[in-house]
Amino acid sequence: MPKKYKLEIVVPIYNEEKELAANIKKLHTFLKNRLNFYQWHITIADNASTDRSLEIAKKISKSLTNTGYIHLEEKGRGRAVKEAWRKSKSDILVYMDVDLSTDLNNLPPLVNALVGDYDIAIGSRLLPLSKVINRPLKREILSRTYNILIKLFFRTRFSDAQCGFKGVTRRVVNELIPKIYDNAWFFDSELLIVGEKMGYRIYEEPVHWVDNPGSTVRVLKTVTGDLLGLWRLFWTRPWRIK
Repeated sequence: MPKKYKLEIVVPIYNEEKELAANIKKLHTFLKNRLNFYQWHITIADNASTDRSLEIAKKISKSLTNTGYIHLEEKGRGRAVKEAWRKSKSDILVYMDVDLSTDLNNLPPLVNALVGDYDIAIGSRLLPLSKVINRPLKREILSRTYNILIKLFFRTRFSDAQCGFKGVTRRVVNELIPKIYDNAWFFDSELLIVGEKMGYRIYEEPVHWVDNPGSTVRVLKTVTGDLLGLWRLFWTRPWRIK
């Protein structure tokens, strides 16, 4: 009898009271209908929310099966994802943004790639088969420029470092995550750059992605953190450290 893999879906949140309940319920229904051949579990990872997000997360965890939450006193998406992944005992570990900008139909192939030959799997909005809707021109230009910079500085092959739709194997959590320094938005880029340089195999899923105009992401602060992170990696090159 084939192994039934354990699958953890982490949803990091910060002040997401408006759409948290509805989108977790939508995700729960999708997993129940489309990925029931996995032993799946949802973890809502609250990182220092100041609105009702934590209260809502607690209520959802009581009302939905296979759903829990963790609370961190410090902000940081990367910090929340790393903590939730470390605490999980699952074979496959995924995280996605709570706004569900990425179509959930892209989730099964992402997970299946990790059961197969890949160590890291990511959604990409920049592949020929990707479909992106309603993205402001400013964000599109910034995203493409940033990903070009990564390729120029590090000679990497992946196309989209920033899409909030990624998964890893248990091996990556045990071996690679402890080497990832950033706890904020640069976490994604650092994971992919260091991971590729260390030989981990990366799968890219062309996603259907719809921009969320109510996103809590602060563009200027995120861009600054990303550029500082690239500068740090360029000079420290942690993949060379044994």
